[in-house]
Amino acid sequence: MCFSANASFGAGIVLVTIGVASIKKSQHSSQLLFASIPLIFGIQQISEGFVWLSLTYQGWSFLRWPMTYTFLFFAQIVWPFWVPYSILKLERDRKRKQIERILTVLGASVSLYLAYCLISYYVEAKILGLHISYQQDYPAGLSRYGGVLYVIATIVPPFFSGIKRMWSVGMAILISYIITAIFYEDYIVSVWCFFASVISITVLAVMHQIKKSYVPANLVQAL
Repeated sequence: MCFSANASFGAGIVLVTIGVASIKKSQHSSQLLFASIPLIFGIQQISEGFVWLSLTYQGWSFLRWPMTYTFLFFAQIVWPFWVPYSILKLERDRKRKQIERILTVLGASVSLYLAYCLISYYVEAKILGLHISYQQDYPAGLSRYGGVLYVIATIVPPFFSGIKRMWSVGMAILISYIITAIFYEDYIVSVWCFFASVISITVLAVMHQIKKSYVPANLVQAL
């Protein structure tokens, strides 16, 4: 959540709760990465709550840089790889699995590039209006391509999955990104995470479906 410290902390607690419920539905270790998405969103939102505190109260200013980098670590480095890889781990169809592998490699490349930028270039968080703006002095030309590849890595994988209802996760991410890009272009890194709760609920719904239909791999082979 991106409108106040209280909103961020409140959203973080809700997302952690959803994350725990999602993880409890896991039937196999291969499902844990995907099931953990709401939990990671929760940690990310809590870190932005501390960014809010560091920007609004002098006594919390010592947390500004570590929490800014913590938030951006999750927002820009974790998600481009985590989303496609977690869906790849769920996939059993060979052709779909190959597509997810390609998207995972793409996501990993984006994560490595953004990790390099985060380490190498100036980053600052500021409150502008009702939102936090993350000002990043990344190379402009490469950032455009990196932004496009980031969107592909985080939005496209659910649509190629054979898992029932996985498309709803993709739609939640896609719609949230479109709304953010249109109405909150200057705050896209922060505001996109406002929709984390909606995305996390769809993840929980998919995990519920997976639990209902899960068949161990060795039994599938036997059949």
